[in-house]
Amino acid sequence: MLLEALGAVRDMGRVQEIAAVLIRYGFGDVVQRVGLAGVLERAGRMLHWQAVREDMLKLSPPQRVRRALEDLGPTFVKLGQILATRVDLFGPEWIAELSRLQNAVPAAPFERIAAQLEEDLGRPPHEVFRNLRETPLAAASLGQAYLAELEDGTRVVLKVRRPDIAPTIEADLRLLGRLAEVVESEMPDWRRYRPRDVVRQFALSLRRELDFAAECRSAERIARNFADLPQLVVPRVHWQYVRERLNVQDFVVGIPAGAPDQIDAARLDRSQLARQGASVILKMVLEDGFFHADPHPGNVFFLSDNRIALIDFGMVGRLSAERRRQIARLLHGLASRQVELVSEVLLDWSGGFDIDEAQLITEIDAFVDTYRGVPLKHLGFGRMLADMIAVLRNNGLTLPPDLALMLKAFVTLEGMGRELDPDFDMAAVAAPYLRRALSEQYSPGALAQRGLHLFSSAMGLVSSLPRDLRHILRLARRGKLHVEVEVTSLKPFGDQLDRAVSRLTIGLVTSALIIGSAIVMNIKGPIALSSISGFGVLGFIGAALGGVWVLVSILRGGR
Repeated sequence: MLLEALGAVRDMGRVQEIAAVLIRYGFGDVVQRVGLAGVLERAGRMLHWQAVREDMLKLSPPQRVRRALEDLGPTFVKLGQILATRVDLFGPEWIAELSRLQNAVPAAPFERIAAQLEEDLGRPPHEVFRNLRETPLAAASLGQAYLAELEDGTRVVLKVRRPDIAPTIEADLRLLGRLAEVVESEMPDWRRYRPRDVVRQFALSLRRELDFAAECRSAERIARNFADLPQLVVPRVHWQYVRERLNVQDFVVGIPAGAPDQIDAARLDRSQLARQGASVILKMVLEDGFFHADPHPGNVFFLSDNRIALIDFGMVGRLSAERRRQIARLLHGLASRQVELVSEVLLDWSGGFDIDEAQLITEIDAFVDTYRGVPLKHLGFGRMLADMIAVLRNNGLTLPPDLALMLKAFVTLEGMGRELDPDFDMAAVAAPYLRRALSEQYSPGALAQRGLHLFSSAMGLVSSLPRDLRHILRLARRGKLHVEVEVTSLKPFGDQLDRAVSRLTIGLVTSALIIGSAIVMNIKGPIALSSISGFGVLGFIGAALGGVWVLVSILRGGR
C-alpha cells in the first residue's frame, strides 16, 4: 500500500537513506510497520538489517529520535524544531530533547560557495564585495554567513544558501506529505493531530526559508511595522545583490542576548531590555499578525543605547485577525482567571472533534484555580501556557498548526525576559496590549464592520436562494436530482463481501481451467494436435497462477 503512496521512483534513493538511518538507531520496527522495507525490497534495493549498536540501546527513545533527525539532514532537523513547539502533542521529555536539535553543521567549502555566488551575481564575488572573508561567521543547515564590505565601506553579511540543498529538501517534503496522507487514511485516531496540516504548514515555512529573497521581504515588512518605534532595529537590505540563494544585509554590531557577562560589562539596563523585547513580540503577535518566529538568543542582539536588533527572518509566523482576537481573549482569560473565556477559546480550537466538554471545563477550572491569588508579577505566562497545553493533551485536543510558532516565540520570549531580569513581569507588559486588542474588538468601528460583513453575507444568501431553488427544481423535472444515502457502518462489510466474491470468482475460473485443460490434453483421435495440447499446458499454468493469487489473498486477509 505504501508503494503506491510513495510512488515516485526518483525519491527511492532518499527512501533508502531514511530507512537506513532509522534502522541504525533502533527503529527497524518502524521501517517495517510503515512499509518502507517492502517498498525497497520490491524496488530491488535490499536493506541490510545490521544489529543496533549497544550504545544506541542505552539511549532513551527521545534521544535516539533526536540523533536520527540530525543524521537525516536539514529537512528533518527543521521538522524536529517545529515539533519541539508542539507541546500539545508531546510530553516534556520529548520537548526537552527535540529542543536540543542544532542547526550547526560543518561548513561547505568556500570554493563551492564562490562558484554559486559567481553564478548568481554574474562575476566573481571578490570583485563584487571588498574584504570578503572566506571563513564563515556561522554555518547552519540551510545556509552559511560571510562578512564583507560594499564599495562604500558598509559592512554587510552575506547569507548564502548551501549548494545543491534544494533537491534533497523537496524529495523529503514529498515523502513527508505522502506519509501524512497514509497516516490520516489508515490511522483514524491520528486524524485529530492533523498530520497533513502540520506537514503542509511545515512545507510552506521551509520553502519560504529556502527563498532568501522572501526572507528579505519579511525583514522589510517588520521594519515598516516598527517604523515609528525606534526600540527595534532591523538590518537594512541591499536589494541590488539579493537573489533567491543570497541575502545581503547590514552587519549588526551588538551583544548577543545569550551573553550576560557582556551585557553587564556594557552597563545595559537589563530591565528595560526585557520590557522592550516583550513589547516587540507582543506588538507583532497581537497587533500586526506577522512576527519573528525564531527569537532565540542567537538571533537577538542588544545595542549600546538599549535598543534591540533582530536578525534571521527566515522563519516568520502569520496570524489572521480572527486568530489574534482569539489569542487576546485567551491571554486575557488566563491573566484574569476567567474559566468560561478560556474554555470558549479552547473549544473553538478543538477542530470539531468529539470531546467531553464538561470534563474539559472541569479541568480548566482546576487549572485556573491553581493560579488564583498568585501576584501578577509572579505569574509566568510561559508556565501557564504549558500547563494549559497539558490539559489539551489530556483531553485529546491539539492546537491549530498556525499557533505552534506563536507559542514557541512567546515561551522563548518570556524565558529570555526572566534571564535578563528575575523580577520581569510579563503580565504587566502584556496588559496594555491585551486591553487595546480587546477594546478594538468591541469598538464601534469594529462592531460596525463585522455587522456589515454579516449583513452582506446574509443578503447574498437570501438573494441567491431563489436561483438555487430554481436550479434544484429544474434538475428534479429533468430527473437528474439524485439523493445519496451512505451508511458508513456497512462499508467494511461491503469491502469484505467484494473481496470474498473476487476470490470465489477466481476460484471458479481456476477450477474451470483445470477441468478444461485436463479434457483438452486427453483428446485422442484425428483432432489431437500438439497445438491443442499446448493450450492445455497454458490452461494448467493459468490455473496455477489463479490458485496462487487466491492463496496470497487469503493470507493477506489474515484468514
